[in-house]
Amino acid sequence: MQLLMINTKIHKNFKLNGITFNSVEELLSYSKGLSPSINRLFKNWFDASKTIKVQTSGSTGTPKSIALKKEYMINSAKATGTFFNLNENTTALLCLSADYIAGKMMLIRALTLGWHLDVIEASSNPLQGVDKTYDFSAMVPMQVYHSLTDLYKVRKLIVGGGAVDTNLLIKLQSVSTEIFATYGMTETITHIAVKRLNKFSLNESKSMHSVYKILPNVNISIDTRKCLVITAPKVSDEKIITNDLVEIVSEKEFKWLGRVDNVINSGGVKLIPELIEEKLSEIILQRYFVIGVPDELLGEKLILIVEKGNSDITSSEIENSILKLKSLQKFEIPKEIYFLKKFVDTETKKIQRQKTLDLILNKL
Repeated sequence: MQLLMINTKIHKNFKLNGITFNSVEELLSYSKGLSPSINRLFKNWFDASKTIKVQTSGSTGTPKSIALKKEYMINSAKATGTFFNLNENTTALLCLSADYIAGKMMLIRALTLGWHLDVIEASSNPLQGVDKTYDFSAMVPMQVYHSLTDLYKVRKLIVGGGAVDTNLLIKLQSVSTEIFATYGMTETITHIAVKRLNKFSLNESKSMHSVYKILPNVNISIDTRKCLVITAPKVSDEKIITNDLVEIVSEKEFKWLGRVDNVINSGGVKLIPELIEEKLSEIILQRYFVIGVPDELLGEKLILIVEKGNSDITSSEIENSILKLKSLQKFEIPKEIYFLKKFVDTETKKIQRQKTLDLILNKL
């Protein structure tokens, strides 16, 4: 194998599961025993190609393979290190799959910045049984929820791959870990913006708690749809035009409102599901989402789908709670409520809304 050692070298302080490596060959040999995806990433990282092919998650469309420049992945790693003050010898934990960009970038950050990275199984409760503390890690919301009593083992935590609901957010206020939500996608090589989820400073107003702050070398704007446009020359050659509705707070800050392709036009009123879901999180503990379905009178009507699991919650209980929810406007009240035993998820545990809705429609 021809090796590219100009930029993609092993930092002298890099350790993987406590082991130091004197050569790429040593690292490749060791990684064979970790997982095929980690070994494959390292092989690709040190070959002669200038790019790495990665798979998108498929939460908002069909999964696809895209090529990311290694140079830009290094830039992304350095930006994260600078923003969070994570220098060489940072201890970090990888508990995400290396099949996707979030897991891959934990490995690239460690290689590039000289971190001491431990790798464990990407389970729903990754910190259970862990007897060390770490400076940094990354999780999806489901992992955070199941790790609440163990989060003290991580000093700084980034959360991506889905929204953190109000109930979880309330629980996070009592933990010692500094926790941040991330905004990004495979095309931006993980996050280009973050917002704090807990441990707010006294001079931060409540309204600022929902504001994302962009990382260095990133510029933002909106298009005619009021969707976010990202200019980040350090990680992408082209402007990235998203389908995310946002409110620009300042040249370095924005509020995420929802996906433009999720917007429901019900009787001439445009409803943003994510904003409605945020309000419903005060009363619904199970996983759920709202979505529009065709309606002769309204064009589209708003419905609520709840993942029931083993719960014995009833439609009437939810209806009564919704009617008492003062923050919900009349036109934001779902016209119908449906239950499913289990939602359809992507491999990264994001809800596939349309496929889950199809399960309901097929029963009607």
